[in-house]
Amino acid sequence: MTHVDPCPCGLPMAYGACCGRFHAGEAAPDAEALMRSRYSAYVKQLPEYLLASWHASTRPESLSLDEPAGQRTRWLGLTVHEHTLSDADHAQVRFTARYRIGGGSAVKMQEHSRFVREDGRWFYLDALS
Repeated sequence: MTHVDPCPCGLPMAYGACCGRFHAGEAAPDAEALMRSRYSAYVKQLPEYLLASWHASTRPESLSLDEPAGQRTRWLGLTVHEHTLSDADHAQVRFTARYRIGGGSAVKMQEHSRFVREDGRWFYLDALS
């Protein structure tokens, strides 16, 4: 029996067939797929992918996912509530990500994110407040 590595994004697919292909360089087909792949990149500790999929106008210069022992973020799950296209190149995704830091209580992070497509690739732009 072969072991299947489930995708952290919550879709019932193997990682390699789901977000793993985007982490390997394939363009995400829509904003929801990009958002799910970014969540998976946090789970898999892939800061380079997070920076590469962040729009240049809002991207930080660097991103470190290194955390002291005992303060590590453990991602617990993702729920996508809504994926809305504003037009062919602009979209929004509302989601809840659940995580725990160290031995603390589980936290729910709710976000309404904006995405933009340039040259056929989707990018995370920012979060609406």
